[in-house]
Amino acid sequence: MKMPAYQAAQSYNLAKTALKSEGSQPKPQEALGTGQSTEANSAFKAVHDLASTITKGEQASMAYMTGSADPHSVVEALAAAELAVETAVTVRDKVVEAYQELIRMPV
Repeated sequence: MKMPAYQAAQSYNLAKTALKSEGSQPKPQEALGTGQSTEANSAFKAVHDLASTITKGEQASMAYMTGSADPHSVVEALAAAELAVETAVTVRDKVVEAYQELIRMPV
């Protein structure tokens, strides 16, 4: 199932915002403060990994356009980025669906 272009663009923009520059990212504990749950740290790491994967795909594409990368590495990087975005969108959809189900529950 292909996702609509606007959803891919939204996910991409979210990932780009999360990853300002490689190497200057705070560690999950620093970003979330002390005493946060491991689930929150895992979520932070997942968003960072998503952004990192997308950035690698971008870099591979740019390297290919300048002639310094082979097509195989570009296809691998872009396939990984596409899979990461599709996974993030699926997880987002499931979270929204669960939230909506909770809202519909009688009190």
